[in-house]
Amino acid sequence: MTMLSAILIAAATPDDVDLGFVQLDWFKVIILGIVQGITELLPISSTAHLRIVPGLLGWPDPGSAFSAAMQLASLAAVITYFWQDINELVGGTVRAIAKQDYRSRSFQIVVGVLIGTVPIVIAGLLLKKTLNAPGSPLRSLFVVGLASVVMSLLLALAEWRGGRDRQFEQLTRGDGVVVGIAQAFALVPGVSRSGSTLTAGLFLGMERETAARFSFLLGLPAVILAGAAELHTLFKAGLDAHGWGTLLVGLVSASISAFLAIYFLLRYLERQSTWIFVWYRLLMGIFLMVGVVVGFLK
Repeated sequence: MTMLSAILIAAATPDDVDLGFVQLDWFKVIILGIVQGITELLPISSTAHLRIVPGLLGWPDPGSAFSAAMQLASLAAVITYFWQDINELVGGTVRAIAKQDYRSRSFQIVVGVLIGTVPIVIAGLLLKKTLNAPGSPLRSLFVVGLASVVMSLLLALAEWRGGRDRQFEQLTRGDGVVVGIAQAFALVPGVSRSGSTLTAGLFLGMERETAARFSFLLGLPAVILAGAAELHTLFKAGLDAHGWGTLLVGLVSASISAFLAIYFLLRYLERQSTWIFVWYRLLMGIFLMVGVVVGFLK
């Protein structure tokens, strides 16, 4: 996954929102929706790929508003896939509160997730003007490439040094705080929300599959809270019927691809390491930076 663009759009004013996606036809939106759905939930940065694909194909930058809307597709996929986990955590938390059993595992994890959401909300409010502005320097391909290289090195270090012996049942409130702080850095395009939280989880000694599951669940509150406000902001920005239809097409394609991405990622991490993502991000970042410097990428 990448930054939670929904946080930024929800906090923006209509004049701040980049609606570049309305220039795209439905074929391009479907392609970008598929790209978003896959890369949002893999540790390779969806924002990076939503800049790379249009850049290589000569399409307009769809803008941060499109990234934000596609977050809702990822939300639908995560809730659907992890419905049993979510139901157990919420139900266990309600029972713990009723019994005043505040040491309950479910209660501790839910509290950790909620506290872990605070850093990205605060950071989103502070950075909203810079990151949401059309042509934002932080959305430049060079910055995206640099962030990708840095995160590939951190993921490599986490893979090398992490204990990888903590299971989901052993998670604590403190894990939510630490991983939540890591999540806030994903506001920078190219960092990847999934990548930053997965890396933090590995540094905390989590099993790879556990780190990925926790990464997905940790992102839910931020997107849920931002979703309604985001749609309201897009409405106030004057998005017409064509624009809403374009978003809907992208959401459908992104939802399907996001669900498949979760399925294959978790099964992959049950048996394999994250080195494939380390090398992919490193090569992608170098390619972007060299491409910008040499001039064949704008």
